[in-house]
Amino acid sequence: MKILVVGAGAVGGYFGARLVQAGRDVTFLVRPARAQQLQRDGLRILSPHGDVTLKPKTVTSSEIANPYDLIFLSVKAQPLDQAIKDMKPAVGPDTMIYPVLNGMRHIDSLVHSFGDKAVLGGVCMVSTDLDEQSRIVQITPMQKLIYGERSGRITERSGELTERIRALDKALRDASFDTELSLNITQAMWDKWVIIASLGLITCLLGGPIGEINRVPDGEQTALQALDECAAIGKACGFPTPQPLLENIRKQATMKDSQFTSSLYRDLQKGAPVEADTILGDLLDHGHAHHLETPLLQACCVRLRVYQNSLKH
Repeated sequence: MKILVVGAGAVGGYFGARLVQAGRDVTFLVRPARAQQLQRDGLRILSPHGDVTLKPKTVTSSEIANPYDLIFLSVKAQPLDQAIKDMKPAVGPDTMIYPVLNGMRHIDSLVHSFGDKAVLGGVCMVSTDLDEQSRIVQITPMQKLIYGERSGRITERSGELTERIRALDKALRDASFDTELSLNITQAMWDKWVIIASLGLITCLLGGPIGEINRVPDGEQTALQALDECAAIGKACGFPTPQPLLENIRKQATMKDSQFTSSLYRDLQKGAPVEADTILGDLLDHGHAHHLETPLLQACCVRLRVYQNSLKH
């Protein structure tokens, strides 16, 4: 299976490198400057599962000559429109597009550009960041990809979906990270959305790691209220967070010794652009559509939008 990784950053770079290590045919779609950097310094990973430096195959948009079997799309929300333009030459009639972006808004953009059939559902569970030397640093041992047909079907009469989803499963399995072929990928995507929105809301609005928040008066109560607001929106939209998962998030969100910070918070601290609208704003819109009161989520959205606007000046 010919795999094109779009986005050689902290997520795409990590999983792409692991797939290369496992002997898969992987190419990274990058800008010319990034291609030069990767050839000069290599793709470098620092990880609890083993460090690696490799010089991957790269291609720029103008160099794409033939369609790929699978496009692993791992850009952030802001460059999505440009990524769609760049990857168009790589999409053929049988290409699978496997996006692992946060939230749900990207699905509509991809379906509009490439059709309903091409777009799979996807969830990525990993905590990675780029350091000042452009190395990918894995922060926690968790590393998992979840994928499935958005229709929830693995089989249909033609056998078409069976063949492609099993081929995808085979390509991603046994590559030094966990995988799951999901029969309900939309629910899995909502579950992750509620988790990252909750933890992003808590850390960005309250201004610190989870443990510091919970060690001050009313910190734990506020964190739990934030989680309840996000979970209520998922439930109202028909995707209630499973109770065991909800309890696990509650434990994570109320630990007094936790140094955890969300990727939203880390981007905020760096002065980098944040995915305010796709992670929190879109969720808030869903809440408004169901007439839910979510004051903490609304306050955090306002805060991050003011911050995002300040970057444009």
